Amino acid sequence: QLQAFGGGLVQAGGSLRLSCAASRRTSSNNGMGWFRQAPGKEREFVAAINWNGGNPSYVASVKGRFTISRDRVNDMVYLQMNSLRPEDTAVYYCAAARGAWGTPHTSNYQYWGQGTLVTVSS
Repeated sequence: QLQAFGGGLVQAGGSLRLSCAASRRTSSNNGMGWFRQAPGKEREFVAAINWNGGNPSYVASVKGRFTISRDRVNDMVYLQMNSLRPEDTAVYYCAAARGAWGTPHTSNYQYWGQGTLVTVSS
């Protein structure tokens, strides 16, 4: 129901755009989020957006570098990542919230994609 793609290997300072394809039943009226999990670490919130594309929110470490957006017509969610750093290396997951609002809490999300690996080399 959710499929994330667009990860890869990039040098520090580079950019990637992650995409998440969602079924209409999964996402059309739901908040959406991006999370990431680095090796040996817990999954952490990266960015979220409301059902209508409003109120984007970010973890402090990516503010000003990452941008979340969504295309409700085509049921897509994006994460534009600029000025990438080695500490951004992780598997990135998109998720659909239980309600209309995107939030930082994993417990608020009911559907998860399979993840896409982002590796940033120094």
